[in-house]
Amino acid sequence: MTFKPKRIIFFGDSITQQGVSKNGYVTLIKKALDSTRYDIIGAGIGGNKVYDLYLRLEDDVLNKKPDLVVIYVGINDVWHKQTSHTGTDYDKYFKFYQALINKIQGAGSKVVVCTPSVVGEKKDGTNELDADLNKYAQGIRNLATKNNLPLCDLRKVFAEYEAQNNTEGKEKGVLTTDRVHLNEQGNKLVADQLLPLVK
Repeated sequence: MTFKPKRIIFFGDSITQQGVSKNGYVTLIKKALDSTRYDIIGAGIGGNKVYDLYLRLEDDVLNKKPDLVVIYVGINDVWHKQTSHTGTDYDKYFKFYQALINKIQGAGSKVVVCTPSVVGEKKDGTNELDADLNKYAQGIRNLATKNNLPLCDLRKVFAEYEAQNNTEGKEKGVLTTDRVHLNEQGNKLVADQLLPLVK
């Protein structure tokens, strides 16, 4: 019997799209795992919201028959409400998120969920979208509990890291390049958090 490596797909938006770059979190996870035992695939597309993931789930994820899918989506669902009024309402977001989980599990794959990280790096509660992000993050925590799924609580981890390492209250440059997308340290932090959950 031939040994089949564990196939893991990272499913998300531009943060995951950039995650496959040289110092991206997907690349860091790939480097940390034995390539004969793990097959790592990045499936991130810039600007994606939960509905976009739902629409491309079949082609970009299920057809590849993954053993595990890591869902990291939510920043655009919140952020785009402010920037272009095309975000995703809370109820709709979780309806589609649950549908994603159901379809992935129905196809026989395991799921790991992530809370959205940051839009702005100042102290939690002082960035414009913190209240919304915290609400959506709590919803994902509840979803993880309800579905008995492993949770990567990036929202909490980022807030704790910023509290210790961003005493000047910078808006960007600690874990992100532009308030949202990850810099080298941000990618490392995400990789360190996800690695134990995907092994």
